[in-house]
Amino acid sequence: MTSKMSVPTPRPAPVHAPMRQFPVRDGELLIGGLPITRLAARVGRTPFYAYDRGLLARRVAELRAALPAGIKLHYAMKANPMPALVGFMAGLVDGIDVASAGELAVALDAGAQVAEVSFAGPGKREAELRQAVAAGVLVNVESPREVELLAGIAQALKLPARVAVRVNPDFELKGSGMKMGGGPKQFGIDADQVPAVLARIGVLGLAFEGFHLFAGSQNLRAESICEAQCKSYELALRLAAAAPAPVRFLNLGGGFGIPYFPGDEPLDLAPIGANLAALQERARTEMPLASLVIELGRYFVGEAGVYVAQVVDRKVSRGQVFLVTDGGLHHHLSASGNFGQVVRKNYPVVIGNKAEPAEREVSTVVGPLCTPLDLLADRMSLAVAEPGDLVVIYQSGAYGRSASPQDFLGHPHCTEVLV
Repeated sequence: MTSKMSVPTPRPAPVHAPMRQFPVRDGELLIGGLPITRLAARVGRTPFYAYDRGLLARRVAELRAALPAGIKLHYAMKANPMPALVGFMAGLVDGIDVASAGELAVALDAGAQVAEVSFAGPGKREAELRQAVAAGVLVNVESPREVELLAGIAQALKLPARVAVRVNPDFELKGSGMKMGGGPKQFGIDADQVPAVLARIGVLGLAFEGFHLFAGSQNLRAESICEAQCKSYELALRLAAAAPAPVRFLNLGGGFGIPYFPGDEPLDLAPIGANLAALQERARTEMPLASLVIELGRYFVGEAGVYVAQVVDRKVSRGQVFLVTDGGLHHHLSASGNFGQVVRKNYPVVIGNKAEPAEREVSTVVGPLCTPLDLLADRMSLAVAEPGDLVVIYQSGAYGRSASPQDFLGHPHCTEVLV
């Protein structure tokens, strides 16, 4: 007797969250209101990054509507330091956070308010600290060495050295893509060492303003972000007892994530807004002079940008379709999976001039580099594409061009536009 074995129904593969920020007209993606082919013609060459002004402004407005009034929003420009974009963001947010003297120069040129510029980073050179004091920006000190250097610089320049202490907390941001605090870290000063540093700041007469805590980044779990904010606030409140002056600046970090990969869901802002409202109410009594600051980079700009490359060849190898483009990991290291992914996952990708295709196929998108790491999309369902078509990678407004090895193998650099 023959028995039939039941075959389990395969579970559907996870899909990307819908990418609805860019509309489609006549089958073409619109970036800044322009059809992708027209934008490519205006830019004059591929590959390029394009950032949408309207989406940047909308994201800031949505965040302000979700968070209580009085919470300051700072743009961490390491996410995207394009000068035109930084200038645009400077007019939307309350402050800019920089991580080098080079970024400081861009922020100042962009018209950022000096009083609301802060400078973080674990290895600030003496020359950079001198520039920061001369500019009058807030320095997030990350070691006793920086405190001593700043005291000498302030005396030499006869200017106040504005400082906040970046604290390495004794907890991590659960569920974050990249942990920036908790345990041994190069960032900040361990929480148990902060009181001694605060005492030294007081002795040296530096202009103490507050604390900077940043537990982690790229988190899509509102409850984890709320927990980290509460713990950061409590830690700052305890440390404030040893501070040489009242806390005026309390940077609770950011960590707000955006959906990149299949299965990711957008962050729910409502619980975060409610949590910040409760902390703000406490601060009115417990730290009455303090402004609460949220520092965000990726969340502001990531979804407002795309990377565009042109298909230069279509190849079929043992039944697998390869779309070879003029762009690759040397322009977009993150999308290739080589910027922190443990297991490579696809970013959302579309054929921009065939955004509503009648016919699809499973394709792999690669770049022109002589390495198998040059992979932009691995076996994704895309429109049937030919040479000349435009591959568009969504979620590319953060950690794109500036985070990529553009000189690798001597291919041309890509350009950027703000539309």
